[in-house]
Amino acid sequence: MKLRFLFILAITQFMAVSAQLKEFSLDNLMPGGKTYARFVPKNIKQLQFLGENYIYQKGDSIMIVKPGNHKEKVLVTVKDINRFIAEKGLKPVGSMPRISVWEDEKENGISFLHDKHFIHLSADGSSIEQLYPLEKGDTDFDFDPHKRQYALTNENGLYIISPNGERITVGKDSNGYISMGANNVHRNEFGIKKGTFWSPKGNALAFYRMNETMVGDYPLVDISAREAKLKNIKYPMAGMRSHEVTVGVFRLSDRNTVYLHTGTPKDRYFTNITWSPDEKEIYIQELNRRQDTCLVEVYDAASGKHLRTLFTETNEKYVEPENPLIFIPGKPELFIYTSRKDGYRHLYLYDTSGKMIRQITRGEWEVLSAEIDPTGKYLYITSTEASPLEVNLYRVTLSNGKRERLTPANGVHTPLMSKSGRYMIDRYSNHNTPRMIDFSDLKTGKTKNLLCAPDPYDGYAMPDIKCGTIKAADGETDLYYRLTQPAKIETGKKYPVIVYVYGGPHVQQVRDGWKWDARGWDIYMANRGYIIFTIDGRGSANRGSAFENVTHRQLGKIELQDQMEGIKWLKSLPYVDENRIGVHGWSFGGFMTTNMMLNNPETFKTGVAGGPVIDWKYYEIMYGERYMGSPKENAQGYKNSNLNRIAGNLQGHLLLIHGDQDPVVVWQHSLSFLKSCIQSGTYPDYFVYPGHFHNVLGPDRVHLYEKITRYFDDYLK
Repeated sequence: MKLRFLFILAITQFMAVSAQLKEFSLDNLMPGGKTYARFVPKNIKQLQFLGENYIYQKGDSIMIVKPGNHKEKVLVTVKDINRFIAEKGLKPVGSMPRISVWEDEKENGISFLHDKHFIHLSADGSSIEQLYPLEKGDTDFDFDPHKRQYALTNENGLYIISPNGERITVGKDSNGYISMGANNVHRNEFGIKKGTFWSPKGNALAFYRMNETMVGDYPLVDISAREAKLKNIKYPMAGMRSHEVTVGVFRLSDRNTVYLHTGTPKDRYFTNITWSPDEKEIYIQELNRRQDTCLVEVYDAASGKHLRTLFTETNEKYVEPENPLIFIPGKPELFIYTSRKDGYRHLYLYDTSGKMIRQITRGEWEVLSAEIDPTGKYLYITSTEASPLEVNLYRVTLSNGKRERLTPANGVHTPLMSKSGRYMIDRYSNHNTPRMIDFSDLKTGKTKNLLCAPDPYDGYAMPDIKCGTIKAADGETDLYYRLTQPAKIETGKKYPVIVYVYGGPHVQQVRDGWKWDARGWDIYMANRGYIIFTIDGRGSANRGSAFENVTHRQLGKIELQDQMEGIKWLKSLPYVDENRIGVHGWSFGGFMTTNMMLNNPETFKTGVAGGPVIDWKYYEIMYGERYMGSPKENAQGYKNSNLNRIAGNLQGHLLLIHGDQDPVVVWQHSLSFLKSCIQSGTYPDYFVYPGHFHNVLGPDRVHLYEKITRYFDDYLK
């Protein structure tokens, strides 16, 4: 009797504890959800360096903190800001605006954008120093701290706003397809994030001029008006004519523009524009259209004349320059070049004659970022040296290449360095840590914790999330996977599996971040009784060039083989139902989802492909030709990867989803697949998000994942 009583008591207590755990909704876990913000790990708002001090937002105030004793004081409040701007006749702010920090060699300050003005405050936050009036449509702001001036674009024109508020026209063409200072040159490949480049002292501005006249119009339709409107974009597809780019140089002294004499052929890619420290020369990493040859070229900034070719880098597959040169402070004849020529992304020291002095970093790992301290003694790099799953910060002594790891904890670090390099703000997470922020004095070794974020999922039912490795299809290469499964696996029960896949270049899905970087939807579905499996196969990011470019000119083949190795491993688990395996992915992942469904119809019962590439000849030129070559040169590769030709293989339930305004993977992809399925007598399902681009963002994202969830519930659960 007593044993029975104790057993009942134990069961009752277990049920009571279980009942206390709440269940997630999609609004909790999806960006755009009504309660999503509550489940993001706590952070410190607007944390950044201001000189050697650091600032952050506390309530309606920006606080400033001295590193020595960490004593803080108020720098500026919302009330202060409203008092300042009222004197200038501007509307009040409702809350603390987004603060930006600027600094040159001697001074620093803070600024923010409000009421069609850039507003600059003094470094002590006591007054407005300068106002920069803006016009409707101004964008792509690029601030030069030396002359206190902004470069910006408006429609296809490029302008400069001087400290006295004067608006200087750098260039504007009557042809609307010619743009100055364009930030979308070469479709933002090759590390291109902006279209303007201030000289080191702010005396001149280099900029991209992009001519898209020769690129055919590609139609998108906007249905938001009563009568739908045609919205043409310029979309150069693989093998077709691309836009033409030149580089201009505008000098403030005479307000004159010269264009670099880059010559022919015109269908080249001008990447990573870098000024020499004396402002006399401009360095460009020029890539041919085949993307197998990169020339580092030097031009005279005053005349535009070509001066010399420093060196040439070639690769039988592709060269992908993504980082500008880094000149050494105090040694203007030396610079650092980033390359994968030894198989991994590393740093090399060159002189301005083109002679390589030495390789600075080496090893079977990748440098992810690099910056140099003002003395020129140290480099600060982030890399995957500790593990492909981690990002850590290292200090590299330039003279001998000696490395010192500055981020001791495992995980994914996004550090901030003070200008001098003495202080570091280390922001990181790992699979057990939602977010940690530490402040370190690298001279004394003292560290102060600024934030240890609590678990935002505390009190909610959580699945079991694991990370491990399996071998690739080559039998040698380790691949990292993430497995998100119900917290309690019942003995004898079989569970459905959803493979969440991307599989393409420049993306890594499995890292040692919070919960192994598991997505909110993974957690949601695991709690509903699914197993979610993700593997970074060959072709994905941050494992070296051989790992990535093994897929060259045959996209979808090697990636598929590695995903199927993951399936083989999943089937070895006693609780996996091999008759209920699904797959889901977006963009390249949408391509892989469809690819997996069609090439292994006996394996995959259900799939959801979002924004899928179907036929690579419909994809854009820069990305497409890098990985597939041109359709003329690689006809067989394009044929093999064209999913329209095997639409008749579809057996399971496949839902395709597309945004009707998608300018990245154009609507033609999934529509062409529907046509192929009709002709083949197969029956996919289809859903369109009107007004959305390549991704479904905002509140509609909750709707998207409810739709995806229902589809798997209907056909896989």
